[in-house]
Amino acid sequence: MARKIASGGPSNHTRRTVFKDYSYYLTMERKMSPNTVSSYCSDVAKFLEFADKDIRSITPEDIGCYVSARSSQISKRSQARLLSALKSFFNWQIMEKEISGNPCDLIDFPKLGRYLPAVLSRREIEDIMDSVNLGTDTGVRDRAILEVLYGCGLRVSEASGLKISNVYMKERIIRIIGKGNKERIIPIGEIAIDCILNYLSVRPEPADSDSEDILFLNRSGKKLSRVSIFNMVKKQALAAGILKEISPHTFRHSFATHLIENGADLRAVQDMLGHESILTTEIYTHIEASTWQSAILEHHPRRSKY
Repeated sequence: MARKIASGGPSNHTRRTVFKDYSYYLTMERKMSPNTVSSYCSDVAKFLEFADKDIRSITPEDIGCYVSARSSQISKRSQARLLSALKSFFNWQIMEKEISGNPCDLIDFPKLGRYLPAVLSRREIEDIMDSVNLGTDTGVRDRAILEVLYGCGLRVSEASGLKISNVYMKERIIRIIGKGNKERIIPIGEIAIDCILNYLSVRPEPADSDSEDILFLNRSGKKLSRVSIFNMVKKQALAAGILKEISPHTFRHSFATHLIENGADLRAVQDMLGHESILTTEIYTHIEASTWQSAILEHHPRRSKY
């Protein structure tokens, strides 16, 4: 049973207890990833700090005022995520019989246009790969990470947590436990396998038993963090002369887009990326269409009246 948030604003102890219960619910029942659980709890905590009242007294007006106050600071997409977090929290409170209705039900979610993520061309991918200095052990590792991010379409957390025991060299597949604790079996190409083998020959000694089976380690022999991979990607993009705003996820987007361009089946791409809905995967068909449209318009004889 969830603990009530007391009238007049919750104490720190009560709040910690409530969020411990809520985190457990999101993790065990909703099967959300640790990052999503952390984001949801953070969003709800900030709102409750703002409202500073008994949860049973929260009104749609309180939520509307909070979203309005944040609207100049965050994008519509972030506002939608914030409302999703609040709605989830109040639904959980209803399940726990702490409240009878969800104050978010009367709040309109912001209308979002279809999100088209940034992608890299195949030439840009090659330029980034070639920019890595393979004369150092760190460079050998970074090239392997980039090949896995792109060649398998992994999320950064999946690459960071990839286990040696889940890389099957002979079968040319890797096993991933992704969002919602769902398993995916992903083909891995020869280039990525060769890069992994090169890295294993210079991989540092694991610092502890927790790091023994982790593929990508830092210089101290511990699991490489998501932030370290993010920084490495930014560094290599600059080294390759690419000024686009990119992240490790850009390689995943680019991989999916290039698969679709090459005629891959949409359902196969969905399974490989671990998308719950085919609608998410369909975004990449729109990216391909927008790329084609830009190329045509750039060379169109009637593109300008001047």
